[in-house]
Amino acid sequence: MTLTVIGTGFVGVVTAGVFASFGHTVYGLDVDEKKISKLQKGKVPFFEPKLDDLVKEQLKTKRLRFTTSYSDAISDSDVVFISVGTPSAPDGQADLKFVFAAAESLAPHLKEHAIVVIKSTVPPGTNGKVKQKIDALAKEKYYIASVPEFLREGSAVEDTFNPDRIVLGAKEQRVISTLSELHAPFHAPIISMSPESAQMTKYSANSFLATRITFINQIADLCEKNGADVMEVIKGIGGDDRIGSHYWYPGLGYGGSCFPKDVKELAAYSRSVGEANNLLNKISEFNEHRVYHLLDSYEQMIGGWDGKTVAVLGLSFKPNTDDTREAPSMKVIPHLLNKGATVNGFDPMVAAEQLPIEDKRYVQRATIEEAVKDADVIFILVEWPQITQFDFSKTRENKKQWLIDVRNQLAVHTVKDWGYEYRGVGR
Repeated sequence: MTLTVIGTGFVGVVTAGVFASFGHTVYGLDVDEKKISKLQKGKVPFFEPKLDDLVKEQLKTKRLRFTTSYSDAISDSDVVFISVGTPSAPDGQADLKFVFAAAESLAPHLKEHAIVVIKSTVPPGTNGKVKQKIDALAKEKYYIASVPEFLREGSAVEDTFNPDRIVLGAKEQRVISTLSELHAPFHAPIISMSPESAQMTKYSANSFLATRITFINQIADLCEKNGADVMEVIKGIGGDDRIGSHYWYPGLGYGGSCFPKDVKELAAYSRSVGEANNLLNKISEFNEHRVYHLLDSYEQMIGGWDGKTVAVLGLSFKPNTDDTREAPSMKVIPHLLNKGATVNGFDPMVAAEQLPIEDKRYVQRATIEEAVKDADVIFILVEWPQITQFDFSKTRENKKQWLIDVRNQLAVHTVKDWGYEYRGVGR
């Protein structure tokens, strides 16, 4: 088949590269000429493990092509994926302007019986709105479907090649058959449903995972009040098959480009349909206050941030990505600076220019050793292996030092044997 993927964010580029590897001719389409120029040279404009190699390999086969031309990309395509961003509007709802713009631009170039697939995260009912945009400009009969993505930044290539399931939202059997054939090489269960159900599935999955994180954070707070260890509690509840031991991450809350946005959008959608009094409208509130709640408790513990030197290790929102959207560091560092601290940052992937911090009391260091030098407090914000496997005994200063491990990655007794004051989350 010939495919087009509109949008060159990490979902779009991964999707294009993977389908090209299955032998399809795939166009990666974007109006951003600078992005396309880089991708044509095999340069992915963001960090995602294994993606550089995938793109370069498929460019060599000439099955993968990047272009800014809707005419070139759409006219021969059997399936067109819309994979553009859907940022949150001020009221929390998904802003669909990029989806609508893509729909209007592709419409005149569709060939007969082409399938337009919305892969972007959108609220239920979006397909009907997109169809109206396309109908006004399309010259041929076409179909519309929804195939949401469930990728994790940092493992998007692996997730795409090895999905848990494929969710197909379509009404016509012809479309279901074509999309099922297209996704057959993934060897994953294919779940067919209505487009509305597919879109709710995406929001529901991310919101549930965010709820798990929010729940275990509240349990961690209780553990700190009564001497329990949240990591032991996780083992205990994980023994129940109905609950499971996976995806319990006590810490500073969830971040990144998906969870905060998707939870807020589903909450906003619930309000728009008259269902404001629900759990969804509380999750974001709890998560927003999480970082500052813990920072206030740490401030009391160390006797105030003013005049302290603090090392912040891990600036991305999770390992294996350089994405700092909704990362804990983006709240922690400004808060510390406002409280009078001097802050040294370190991350294996995040460049200094990615952080919108202009305060001269913040310096980004090239190594962990440089970042922790003279530190009164060391924060481990992200479980990069370079950080969690670092030997902090070699950098111990001859003064009282706190090591605050908000990911509960280090062994408590080991850290104390090194001479640090230790603080985890819920321990």
